[in-house]
Amino acid sequence: MTSLPAPIRLLPAAALCLAFAPSAQAQEADRFTLRLGAMSAGADTTLSASTVYQGDPYRFSQKVDFGDDEWVPRVDGVFRFGDRSRLVFDYFNYDKKRRETLDQDLSYDDITLPAGSYAEAQLDFQLASLMYDYAVVENDGFSLGLQVGAEWAKAKASLVAEAGDERWEDSASEDGYAPVVGVRMTARPGDRWLLNLQAQYLDADWGDFGDYDGSISRANALAEYRFTEGFGVFAGYEWYRLDVKRSVSGDDLQDGIVGWDQRFKGPVVGVTFAF
Repeated sequence: MTSLPAPIRLLPAAALCLAFAPSAQAQEADRFTLRLGAMSAGADTTLSASTVYQGDPYRFSQKVDFGDDEWVPRVDGVFRFGDRSRLVFDYFNYDKKRRETLDQDLSYDDITLPAGSYAEAQLDFQLASLMYDYAVVENDGFSLGLQVGAEWAKAKASLVAEAGDERWEDSASEDGYAPVVGVRMTARPGDRWLLNLQAQYLDADWGDFGDYDGSISRANALAEYRFTEGFGVFAGYEWYRLDVKRSVSGDDLQDGIVGWDQRFKGPVVGVTFAF
């Protein structure tokens, strides 16, 4: 859990690019900025487990495919209340179902699954953060901020299966919160343009995530164009990773661990309102 993901480790290099971006004309900093957008999120899910059962080691790893990318809501806001002080808010929600249906009978030994039998899986993941951002560098063309705050995460997974007269369903939901640290870099290369990079990192051991151990990482980059002082559009790219593990035990189990590696990535677009 000590190493940071590659997108976050590369941000210092990106900061140099922003720092030397030309500043044609300084744009006055907004008191409040709200960005409403959507992300074309591709989900990459890997479930894993390892344990010792009756003295024998067992390992399991399986990727879960949720199909095509899904357009999901994305919101962020910035409230500037001092020359160097900001409050930054972010929210992301991925909610998607995947259904598979048999188009013909499937038989195995003396068991037959009739055509029309199906299995449907659903994943609902939400992530929200509120951070204090202090600009250690602040001038007309460039700003570098360090962030600290709190992040809340919730994940819910459900599965429904039906075969003939038999039906089975189950669901699990976990949520928690923890302190989060981050870094932000903003450049204004022109009177209508803004470039912004941001990264955040959370360790589950820091907060209220029960028996879970792991981390949540996030990085994003966007370019914004203002048509007026109070209205603009933006486009960029966002990346999330939820990497958690949980210890399990039982009468015959020793050192059992269940893992969930969930990644979301994709382009983002939206509109900006500033006051």
